[in-house]
Amino acid sequence: MYKTTLKIEGMACGMCEAHINDIIRKEIPAARKVSASFKKGSAEFQTEERIDTDRLSKAIGDTGYRVLSVSSEEVKEKKGWFHFR
Repeated sequence: MYKTTLKIEGMACGMCEAHINDIIRKEIPAARKVSASFKKGSAEFQTEERIDTDRLSKAIGDTGYRVLSVSSEEVKEKKGWFHFR
């Protein structure tokens, strides 16, 4: 599981957050736990595999926002109580 974080310039309200979330879901259909925050100036989501961040950055940029940075880290997924399934 990979957690991707984007620093985004230009978000100013809840509608901007929704717009960014929609772009991420459209460009990365496998994205889970998609969440944008205009207050933090960032968006986060998780995927099973690494993604093409250049394509996503371009799609966000094409709508008037500016992607300042992208980072991706591998995370361990918790599985139920005591991490067992």
